[in-house]
Amino acid sequence: MINFDYRNPTKVIFGKGSIAKAGALIKEYHGTTVLLHYGSGSIKTNSVYDTTKKSLSDAGLNIVELGGVKANPRLALVREGIKLCREKKVDFILAVGGGSVIDSAKAIGVGIPYEGDVWDFYMDKAVPKKTVPVATILTIAAAGSETSWSSVITNDEGALKRPLDTEIIFPVFSILDPEATYSLPAYQTGCGITDMFVHVFERYFTTVENVDLSDRLCEAIMKSIINNAPKAIANPKDYDARAEIMWAGSLAHNNLVGMGRIGDWACHMIEHELSGFNDVAHGAGLAILAPNWMKYVYKHDPQRFVQFAVRVFDIEEDFHNPEVTILRGINALRAFFNSLGMPAALSAIGIEEKNFQAIAEKTKKFNPAKGTVGNFLGLTSKDIVEILKLAK
Repeated sequence: MINFDYRNPTKVIFGKGSIAKAGALIKEYHGTTVLLHYGSGSIKTNSVYDTTKKSLSDAGLNIVELGGVKANPRLALVREGIKLCREKKVDFILAVGGGSVIDSAKAIGVGIPYEGDVWDFYMDKAVPKKTVPVATILTIAAAGSETSWSSVITNDEGALKRPLDTEIIFPVFSILDPEATYSLPAYQTGCGITDMFVHVFERYFTTVENVDLSDRLCEAIMKSIINNAPKAIANPKDYDARAEIMWAGSLAHNNLVGMGRIGDWACHMIEHELSGFNDVAHGAGLAILAPNWMKYVYKHDPQRFVQFAVRVFDIEEDFHNPEVTILRGINALRAFFNSLGMPAALSAIGIEEKNFQAIAEKTKKFNPAKGTVGNFLGLTSKDIVEILKLAK
């Protein structure tokens, strides 16, 4: 286990009826004028929007609205939000939605006090020093952005999708009401479950030794996701299953299970370029990449892949031929993603082999100095192309 510092300042309010507390909570943080930030308006088809607005109004808060966040949130809307917040003197941002809305809100928050272009932060040209406080009401369990220090934004100019990781963008509080996820279509639920699973998966595959405790934490979260996913999809109003999934999504990405180890993150970096290329849902892209990444790199540390198969998917270990166990584990992961309605091949999302080299080169820009992607096994552009060929 390596040395680490751990801090997560986000206050979590979990459970039925908790959305009604939003206004009072914002007052505790001295908010007066609130940007209510959301997506396509789906929150207006259930009670989430009305409950949220009533809570804000009852607390005497001024409300400024900005909807229109898309999957893979766009820089153009972030810039619009920054301009609007400056004009209206917004001093608090409430993101109501999933990871895309929350990531967009975080970007607006750091952009308001910054004199330059907010994109500077995502291109590592500047480091944010201040932010307008952000809180969240989560409506899709997936990205874990509600308790994380991460934001990912897409710039249509150049089809670039880039992350920002900094402690100042942790939400000050996040409201998690599983009932808010009841109206999600099965496909969105499946994408979210895939995303949270791979957040743990990326941390699990490490070359750091003696990390048994965090191994077991990762395995417990992944197994809970596997057990509850079919229940949540079969019965969207299964509160208990939705609650397990929602909390798993937060634990998957609040970095608790990453402490003392170095995660890989190659699948996420490659997928960012897939979704930047054709706007595929993040979870769908990850479902295609993760099993094929495993197939390409498992010989680097076969025992970790045996452990994954045995402990996470209950594969019976073949002591005479570890490779059999590993391949069964890979197939089990693929079958799990397929059971969620996720695509299994790049051809299913419109990515052709002629695009592979360009995707690989753009992925490598995440670490231009090193020239490789991923920490478990550093991948060159050639390696990335070979993984994409396995996934075609």
